Amino acid sequence: MLKIEQVSKVFYPGTVNEKTAIEYLNLDVKPGDFITVVGSNGSGKSTLFNLIAGSYPVTGGRISLNGKDVTNTPEYKRAFTIGRIFQDPTKGTAAAMSIEDNMVTALHKGMKSLKITLNSAVREHFRDELKQLSMGLEDRLKDNVGLLSGGQRQALTLLMTVLSKPQMLLLDEHTAALDPRNAQIVMDLTTKFIKEYNLTSLMVTHNMQHAIDFGNRLIMMDEGKIILDLSEEEKQTLTVAKLVQKFKNIKKRDYASDEDLLVT
Repeated sequence: MLKIEQVSKVFYPGTVNEKTAIEYLNLDVKPGDFITVVGSNGSGKSTLFNLIAGSYPVTGGRISLNGKDVTNTPEYKRAFTIGRIFQDPTKGTAAAMSIEDNMVTALHKGMKSLKITLNSAVREHFRDELKQLSMGLEDRLKDNVGLLSGGQRQALTLLMTVLSKPQMLLLDEHTAALDPRNAQIVMDLTTKFIKEYNLTSLMVTHNMQHAIDFGNRLIMMDEGKIILDLSEEEKQTLTVAKLVQKFKNIKKRDYASDEDLLVT
């Protein structure tokens, strides 16, 4: 599905501010993988997502998706096959547009060459899809998205992304800005959609317990490298304490971010 080979990213090369964010990284993502990604601040998690999505050009190496080299493919073209949800709930929807108009936009992306006419049948389809969120949005199709809460917007963003039929889903700390109740709702929807649509997904999370509980594979990053890659079987006996100890054994130092040790 996704293959990253010897990829590096250097910011401000040749200057006093030169910084290597990703260093000769290799990652092979299989179809149907749901990989959780952990690492302290500055470990390279967001940079990796930006390289996959095409937001940043690579300094070196190769990225391929479904056997096609996309290393130099611009972000707007990759967006047709890669869905990405950010931490900020406002980034995935257009606040000044209605719920139904936002959903039409998502369908246009998924069907690409087809023109969607907003009629009674399409609206009924939208209502059926929105019922899955259990937030009452099926009765608010004409409301502007800017009127919704952060949890409602993030749930809608998730649904719209799934409706756009991405080949790969990037979840960039997509519950971190939500209160615990809405974060749980969005995570439940995430696992539901990933399973039902057989999505290949990578999820960055600051919460190590979530990284252990969700997905079939866990990778840990540090200093722009993947230092740990655990299978589903290895995750089954894992605890936060054991994961931190693995980090200490590899890096010979303490884990830097207390925030990641949350177990709620």
